[in-house]
Amino acid sequence: MSGAFGKCFDPTGARYGVPTYPWRYAPEGLATRRQLRARGLRPGGQPVAAQVMRVNRRTGGVQVSYLYRIDRAKPVRPMTSRKWGALALAMLARRTCPECGITYSYCLPTSLGMCLLCAHGGAQQAPDPFEDRRFDEQHP
Repeated sequence: MSGAFGKCFDPTGARYGVPTYPWRYAPEGLATRRQLRARGLRPGGQPVAAQVMRVNRRTGGVQVSYLYRIDRAKPVRPMTSRKWGALALAMLARRTCPECGITYSYCLPTSLGMCLLCAHGGAQQAPDPFEDRRFDEQHP
């Protein structure tokens, strides 16, 4: 057994307090949150049943994912119309520039807090889409 594999293998939970398995060696009947969500389930308040661990060879650190029992998982709660509305308003706020008020088709960068036009050089006037500058350059 390799050192990394042995460090991650603790099925009794004596070392880490919870049963620990190497990456991809977890027993059947356990799943991560993402795996539960893919099945339309959620942990539903149950405690962590086990964990999977992977050693990063470059940094020497470990990555841990918690596992939950599938048989004790509950179905995902359906979205209500109020939740859909709140989500739509939140996404609209992420796409609207607070400086100029323009709504874009993408989320604005949070590092700037505004659209690119406002962040770099103020609110410049958008170019006229009907003006063809190439035509003016070709025909003086």
